[in-house]
Amino acid sequence: MRISVVGCTGLVGTQILKVIDELNLKVDEIIPVASERSVGKSIHFKGKDYIIVGLRQGIDMKPDVAIFSAGGEVSKQWASEFAKVGCIVVDNSSAWRMDNSKKLIVPEVNACLLTKDDRIIANPNCSTIQLVAVLAPLHKTYKIRRLVISTYQSVTGTGVKAVQQMENERKGVLGEMAYPHPIDLNCIPHGGSFDEEGYTTEETKLVNETRKILSDQSIMITATVVRVPVLGGHSEAVNIEFENDFDLDEIKRILAETPGIIVQDNPTKNIYPMPRFAEGKNDVFVGRIRRDLSQPKSLNLWIVADNLRKGAATNAVQIVEYLNSKGFIGRETGKN
Repeated sequence: MRISVVGCTGLVGTQILKVIDELNLKVDEIIPVASERSVGKSIHFKGKDYIIVGLRQGIDMKPDVAIFSAGGEVSKQWASEFAKVGCIVVDNSSAWRMDNSKKLIVPEVNACLLTKDDRIIANPNCSTIQLVAVLAPLHKTYKIRRLVISTYQSVTGTGVKAVQQMENERKGVLGEMAYPHPIDLNCIPHGGSFDEEGYTTEETKLVNETRKILSDQSIMITATVVRVPVLGGHSEAVNIEFENDFDLDEIKRILAETPGIIVQDNPTKNIYPMPRFAEGKNDVFVGRIRRDLSQPKSLNLWIVADNLRKGAATNAVQIVEYLNSKGFIGRETGKN
């Protein structure tokens, strides 16, 4: 299997390479693709040096799979070009997520929807991935009626520029600003751009993507996204109203038995998920599991995951793992 990583020098791109290595995905060749300023440089992967190439050369090399993490505009322009040469594209941008002809995949939830004919597959937004990983088994058992979500999102979700802004502020250095306000010692209730109704694009993604992945447009969802000065991952306070009542111990059992989820829920011993300890890990952590005492059939959860890992790189690589396990990757699937 020959894999191209498009955007290989970015925060997510470098994590994709790490995850491919850690998960021991069988790769014969890496084709690193980046912008023109990085072309000709090299990356080191599993004892070999690979020269970074541009997008057109990456297409000409006809990889079996291309994992895109270079932004929406690059994906819109180039993903179809890779697909035309027989490549399967797993795209980490927002370009294809709400396209009705493309599947939006979290492997533990809905990988079964994938077929050998899917040539462009969308990776959900980072905050959505960790959310639906927890919601899916609960929705199946109790049916979710309404969600109220508040996120506390790491600066790494904005990118290198935001990380640098926070580091500069901690050092007292003036520098380029990724946010309209200082982020260190601050919380900014602003993710993406605002619409006419006062919601941000990050909040709208949570609503639309969650409904699409869970295949249920009837779920009522409202969200508030907040950027916070941490590096380790995104945190989410989630209030769930179910159609059917639940047993709290059964909720914990279901979550504990769900692949990819680790329950950390012993508040008397100060055990609960935190981004400080989620960083660098591929799992989704859930805790503070308790009934909402103000509303029948309702539950409160606290969900944390490394947004660069399960929220992006790990999920994309797991999609490739699934496709490979089903025999969907390679020349026998119709590649010229």
